[in-house]
Amino acid sequence: MGSPSDEALMERFCDGASDAFETLFARHSGRVQGFLTRMVRDGSLAEDLLQTTFLSVIRARGRYEPGTRFIPWLMTIAANAARDSLRHRHHVEAYAAEASTGAPTSAPPPSGDPSLRQHLLDALQQLPPDHREAVVLSKVEGWSFDEIAELRGISAGAARLRAHRGYEKLREILGALGEA
Repeated sequence: MGSPSDEALMERFCDGASDAFETLFARHSGRVQGFLTRMVRDGSLAEDLLQTTFLSVIRARGRYEPGTRFIPWLMTIAANAARDSLRHRHHVEAYAAEASTGAPTSAPPPSGDPSLRQHLLDALQQLPPDHREAVVLSKVEGWSFDEIAELRGISAGAARLRAHRGYEKLREILGALGEA
């Protein structure tokens, strides 16, 4: 017989079966960490956020509704953790820069690393978090716009628009690098 579904495991976990949580963690921690690493572009921060995500799953198990699709629910928790972390980091960096220069600053420019991969990662970091998330989920994770919409609680058209705006901004940023 096949292994239990994620939803069945989550329902078992909600009923007190800790082995069900361990199975869910084993199944999905790699995927969630990969997503978080692409979102925050910092391996150690992604590891911390992975732990935060699964701790949130433990804390929220009483609010999990039977029948809810587990992966979108889990990825929503991970995306929120990444977004909160990025927002916090941006505020800390802006405050530190303002304190040292006396003037507000914008996001740091991309690094001078000549590799295309590094330029792409730098360009991704310049996107607003909602656009970056849509680009990463659609192009890297292979999610449909319907899946992204379900994850974020928006329409598929809004998910498509976020990704499209992200692609356009990436073209603009990467095009400027080619001209430099």
